[in-house]
Amino acid sequence: MKKIFRSKNIARKIANKISFLSSKFDEEIKIMHVCGTHEHTITYYGLRTLLPDNVELVAGPGCPVCIVPAKEIDEAIELSLKGIKVYTYGDMYKVPGSKYSLAEARSLGGNVEVIYGFYDVLDRARKDGVESIFFAVGFETTVPTVASHIVEKDIPENLRLLVSYRLTVPALKYVLDRDDIVLKGVIAPGHVSTITGAYAWRFVSEKYNIPVVIAGFEPIDVLLAVYIILKQLVENKIRLVNEYSRVVSLNGNLVAKKYILEAFKKVDGLWRGIGILPKSRLMLRKKYSYLDARKLYSINVGEGIDLRPGCKCGEVVLGIAKPTDCPLFMKRCTPQTPYGACMVSSEGTCNIWAKYGGYIKYIE
Repeated sequence: MKKIFRSKNIARKIANKISFLSSKFDEEIKIMHVCGTHEHTITYYGLRTLLPDNVELVAGPGCPVCIVPAKEIDEAIELSLKGIKVYTYGDMYKVPGSKYSLAEARSLGGNVEVIYGFYDVLDRARKDGVESIFFAVGFETTVPTVASHIVEKDIPENLRLLVSYRLTVPALKYVLDRDDIVLKGVIAPGHVSTITGAYAWRFVSEKYNIPVVIAGFEPIDVLLAVYIILKQLVENKIRLVNEYSRVVSLNGNLVAKKYILEAFKKVDGLWRGIGILPKSRLMLRKKYSYLDARKLYSINVGEGIDLRPGCKCGEVVLGIAKPTDCPLFMKRCTPQTPYGACMVSSEGTCNIWAKYGGYIKYIE
C-alpha cells in the first residue's frame, strides 16, 4: 500500500493532470496546508518541482510548538529553575522563550526532562514521586490522551499541568479573514482531522467558497489534494472532500472529543507571531483547576518576547513569507543554533526547508 502512495509513475500522471488544469488559469493558484507533516512531505519529496509555475503550495499555522507564546515557555522555565521537574516534548525543548529555551534553562540548573508522550510522564511521575509538571502543548491531536486521564482522575498527586493547547480551526479562520492572504484552496490536516472529523472544515467551502481537502501524508495524497482543488475550481463546484477517508471519518473520534469537552474549555488565546485568536486556546475547566500549575504556583513572568529582532517566523507561520525571505535563514538561524521558533521543531517550516529545501528526493 505504501508503495502505491509513493509511486513515481502515479505521481507523474497526477502532476500532468494538474498541469493541464492549471493551464486554464491566468492568475496564481495559492493553496495552503496547515500541517507541519504535510510541509515535510512536500519538501522532502520535492513535490513543488512537479507543480506548474502558477500553482503554489504554502505552509500555514501547522506547527504546534512554533506558535506557543514565549511567555508560556518562560513560565515552564521559571518552574524548572525553582527545582520543580518539568516534563516536555523533544520538539519543545529548544524553542526559545523570551531569554532562554528549556534546554538552556537545564544547562543553568533547571530541572527539565524530555519525554515522548504523556504515558511516559505518568509513569515517571509515579516512580519519582517528586513535585513535577507536564508542559502540555499541541493541537487537537495530542489533547485526548491527557483529557481522558484528567476526567478519569488518573493523574498522580505530585503532577500538575501547564496547559498550552491551541486549536487549528480558529487559526485557519483567522487566515481566511485576512485581506493580505488570498487563497484558492486549503489542504486540511490529517492528524487533527482524525479527532475533529472532516466536518470541522466545512466552513472553508461553505462560508469562504474555497475548496478544502483533508489529505493524508504520502506524496500521492498531497498531489491528489492539489488535483481535486484545481478540478473544483475549473468546474466551479466548491465543496469539502475527504481524501484521507482511510483514516479520517466525517465526525471524528467522538470519544476523544467527549473527553476534551469534559476536561477543557475554549478561551481566547495568544499565538506566537500572530496575536490573540478567539476561542483558540484550551484551559482546564473549573472543577479540574486543582491540576493547574499556574494557579498552584502563582507564576508571574511578565510579558514575553515572541519575535526576536529580524525574525520572520510570524510571517512564515501565516504563509506570508517563505523561510528564504528571512535574512537570518541559514545564517544566524540554523537547526543547530535556532534563533526563531520555526527553526526548532521537525514540523517547523524553517527547520524543514533547512534540512530538505535544497534537496529533491525522487519519489520511489
